[in-house]
Amino acid sequence: MSQSSSDKKRIVTELRIKKEEKLLIVSFETGEKFEIPAELLRVESPSAEVQGHSPQEKKIIPGRRHVGIIGAEPVGNYAIKLVFDDLHDTGIFTWNYLFWLGENMNEVWDDYLTNLEAAGLSRDP
Repeated sequence: MSQSSSDKKRIVTELRIKKEEKLLIVSFETGEKFEIPAELLRVESPSAEVQGHSPQEKKIIPGRRHVGIIGAEPVGNYAIKLVFDDLHDTGIFTWNYLFWLGENMNEVWDDYLTNLEAAGLSRDP
């Protein structure tokens, strides 16, 4: 999914990492609040390493059931760069992409699990 999935500019009002629960909590100006698991953020990272340079190049990332977020850096006023404990740190998560991921979390999660199974891969390390 493209980070520019919506023309509407999203504004984040709160962003918290819950390390123990392995969650990113993100709240938007419009009132929506999402609790996005670190595993989903990691396997759906908008980085070229994960997404490739076209939809056909997207990689299935196995073995990330226990991945956590160890840091975050703001990118301007439109995104955040997350650092995961597997040292992946190249994805720039725009507010629009986080909103899209939050809104479509169940579908994205189901697709991920289906793709893992089809490839004979596991969430476990």
